[in-house]
Amino acid sequence: MARIKPQALLQQSKKKKGPARISVSTVILFSLIVVLAVFFLYTTYTHWSQRSRIQIEDKESVFQGDDSFLDSKKSDLPGYAVLDTAKGSITVELFKDSSPEVVDQFLDLCQRGHFNGMLFHHVIKHYVIQAGDSNKLGAAEDWTLKGKHYSQLDTSVKHEAFMLGTSKTKHENGAFELFITTAPIPDLNEKLTVFGKVVKGEDIVQEIEEVDTDEHYRPKSSVAIHSVTLKQSI
Repeated sequence: MARIKPQALLQQSKKKKGPARISVSTVILFSLIVVLAVFFLYTTYTHWSQRSRIQIEDKESVFQGDDSFLDSKKSDLPGYAVLDTAKGSITVELFKDSSPEVVDQFLDLCQRGHFNGMLFHHVIKHYVIQAGDSNKLGAAEDWTLKGKHYSQLDTSVKHEAFMLGTSKTKHENGAFELFITTAPIPDLNEKLTVFGKVVKGEDIVQEIEEVDTDEHYRPKSSVAIHSVTLKQSI
């Protein structure tokens, strides 16, 4: 058996124990993989961030669109009603913002001709004229007793004269009461839902107020609403 020289053994051990060298191409390839991975993560994060922001903006635009739709729908509603009565025409401005539900109900009844031929069945001088489906005084029943005892009047808009309102009491079968005040009434907001104001024809209201009545405040001669015309503006 041939003997291996010590110098040859030393060289062989150095070859076995020496670390393996990494080639330049391997380093470049690994670096490219790392860069691509980082780029992929960044683009993914950017994509989902933009998508979330777009979804939020879309939702906000939908909400804004709904608000603008409601505003446009509200603006499309008639803002005035002209009551053609036996004494003349009374023009009222409708409070679409402060009393939207009552205004909607009133407009619906007007379009169905509900008020055509309706009588003013109670007239309380210096307080209110009342038309509607009921012959009861209702909200106005004690104004004749209480009104004269007020020394100071509330100055809010609901307590002014020539306000248009309806009873807060819900009536069956779609009944609807109309009240037009002829003087400031301090407790008006406790009895009525105010949904409009007379802007033209105050003299007609006062003329109706002056008709003769019996002891129950019912006019001795009939005064009716012939028709109601809705208008966007006057």
